[in-house]
Amino acid sequence: MTTPGTERSEAAPAVAVLPSAETVDTDLPRAAAATWRSLRRNPLAVLSMAVTLLLILVAVFAPLIADFPAAYGTQVLSPPSGSHWFGTDSLGRDVFAEVVWGSRQSIVVAIAASAIAITVGTMLAVIGSYFRRLDTVLGVIVDLTLALPVLPLMILIAALAGPSTLTIITVIAAFSWPEVTRVVRSQAISVVRLSFVDAARLMTSSPAWIISRHVVPAVLPVVVVSVVLTASRAVLSAAGLAFLGLGDPNVWSWGRILYEAQQAGAMSSAWWLTLFPSLAILLLVLAATLLSISYNDARNPRLRGPRAGRRRPRKASR
Repeated sequence: MTTPGTERSEAAPAVAVLPSAETVDTDLPRAAAATWRSLRRNPLAVLSMAVTLLLILVAVFAPLIADFPAAYGTQVLSPPSGSHWFGTDSLGRDVFAEVVWGSRQSIVVAIAASAIAITVGTMLAVIGSYFRRLDTVLGVIVDLTLALPVLPLMILIAALAGPSTLTIITVIAAFSWPEVTRVVRSQAISVVRLSFVDAARLMTSSPAWIISRHVVPAVLPVVVVSVVLTASRAVLSAAGLAFLGLGDPNVWSWGRILYEAQQAGAMSSAWWLTLFPSLAILLLVLAATLLSISYNDARNPRLRGPRAGRRRPRKASR
C-alpha cells in the first residue's frame, strides 16, 4: 500500500537537473581555497613563490637598493669584494647595481608581454571554442604561426623596428599567443560541451554573456599556468635579444650585461660578469616554472591528498 505522495513521485517522469550558474559560482571559490591550501603545504611551491616575490621586490625597490650604474669607475674588472659585491665591469661600473636595475626591465617585459599574449590567446581560444565555424580558421592560423622559425623572425623584426623595450614586448607577445591559444582552446572545448553551458543558452541568447560568465571562469586555472610559463619564456627571449644587441641601450637588463661583457671580450677572463646575471635569469625562470608546475598539481584533486579532496556533507533542506 502506498501513500498519495508516493504514487505521484513514482508516476512523475524523471527530469535531468542541469547544474546552474549558482552551483558553478559557489564551486569556484571552494576549489580555489582547496588549491591554495594544497599549495601552501608544498615546500617547493612556497620556495618558488618566495624567490619570485623577492625578485619582484628587488625590481620595485631598485632605487633604494643600489644607485643607477651610469658613472664610470676607476676599478676596472675588479672581482667581487666588500665594496663591490658582484665586482665591476670593463668600465668600472658596479655589477651588483647593474643586476638590480636589470631586474626592472626583465620584470616589466615578462609582465607586459605575458599579459598581451594571454589576453589575445585566451580571447581567441574561447571564441573559437564557442563558435565552431571560426575554430577551423583559428586552428589553421595557430598551426601556421607555431610552424614559423620564431627566433630568426624575432631577430629580424626587432632589428627592423629598432631596439626599444616596446619593440621587445611586442615581438615576444606576437610569437607567444599561439601557444596560449592552443592550451586554453583544448580546455575551452570541453567546457563548452558541458551541461551548464547548454542551460545558459536557454537563459540568454548573448554569446558574450555566456563566454564571460561561464567559459572564461572555467578555464582560468589553465590561464594562470599559461601566464607563469609565458612570463618565464618572455624573460629568456628578452635576455636573448638583448645579448644579441637588440635590446634597449638606454635601459639596463640582464641580457645587456652579458652583451657588454661579450663586446669587451671579458666573458672568459671576468667570470663574475656572466655568472651573476645568468644566475638572476635562472632563478626567475626556474622559480616561475616550478610555481606553475606546483599550481597545476595543487589544483588536481587527485594529488591534493585524502583530506583535501573530501567535502563536508551538506545538510538536507527541508
